[in-house]
Amino acid sequence: MDSIDVDMLQILSARFAKNPQRHVGLLWEHVEQSLRKAPAKLFILRAMEDTGGEPDVVGQHPETQQFVFCDCSAESPSGRRSLCYDRAALDARKENKPRGDALEMALAMQVEILTEQEYRHLQTLGKFDQKTSSWVLTPPAVRTLGGALFCDRRYEQVFVYHNGAESYYVARGFRARLMV
Repeated sequence: MDSIDVDMLQILSARFAKNPQRHVGLLWEHVEQSLRKAPAKLFILRAMEDTGGEPDVVGQHPETQQFVFCDCSAESPSGRRSLCYDRAALDARKENKPRGDALEMALAMQVEILTEQEYRHLQTLGKFDQKTSSWVLTPPAVRTLGGALFCDRRYEQVFVYHNGAESYYVARGFRARLMV
């Protein structure tokens, strides 16, 4: 049986209480109960936390009733920046390669990169990425042509942009979600 990361539970509980606008109508007791039933998810949330994501509950899936955790750090998680979009983009770079790629890092962490729709929903819960940007899941048609999408918030608006998937910037990372 997996052990419970009590420290992580306390971090999540405090963040949940501090940011009620992110999870209106949800009770921490129900979230904690779900986490205690799936202690391995706490270790994934710990990885999100340790890379600067500050995960918090941002909703509940209407069909599965699973709680949706998402990176809620003010800026793109600092431990997940300077990455190109995916392995193909990383392999395509001949010089000045970044340390990795967003999709493989997400896979290794056992999380999913936010879609544009999920990113836009997150922005209804607060102001995120006002100085940074975050890769979002890119449609295959765009990726096939060599591009990838990222988003940020500027001028009180959420913007979606494109870039070559092999690009990387110190201020661009990715936000993730986890269902519990």
